[in-house]
Amino acid sequence: MDPVVKIRHTLDALFGNGTSRHLPKDIRFEFSKKKRIRHVYDGDKLLCTLRIDGGLAITVYFAQILLKSKKFRENCIQVDADSKPFIEEGNSVFCKHVKRCGKNILISDDVPVLFRNKVIAVGRAVLSSPMIISQERGVAIKVRDSLKNRSKTR
Repeated sequence: MDPVVKIRHTLDALFGNGTSRHLPKDIRFEFSKKKRIRHVYDGDKLLCTLRIDGGLAITVYFAQILLKSKKFRENCIQVDADSKPFIEEGNSVFCKHVKRCGKNILISDDVPVLFRNKVIAVGRAVLSSPMIISQERGVAIKVRDSLKNRSKTR
């Protein structure tokens, strides 16, 4: 199967139909020794890594690109101003700091964390969206990649 088609189908399956329309035109792939897609790049910027389980580990940069899609926004959470600096440092998102939660979030999904329509981090959901909304305590998202982590590594 063509790698571009595979990425498009995976994006649509994970984040909603039509999300793949916002995929950059000139993407390049890095393959494993077994000829499987490992990483997807836009120029020199990493967009995502394909997981063994079929999921995608997206970056903050790619999440910002996909934010143009309304369906993708249903996979995001929005946080308050108090928690923004801590989340940018790479700390977890707690339920009480979530202002808005997309309805498509399931446990162990990749979830972009937004502050004023800008992606500040990406992480794995510990709880589903109904649980995040109903609880006032506990971790909602374990942050994997954040803005300040990116600036330290480059």
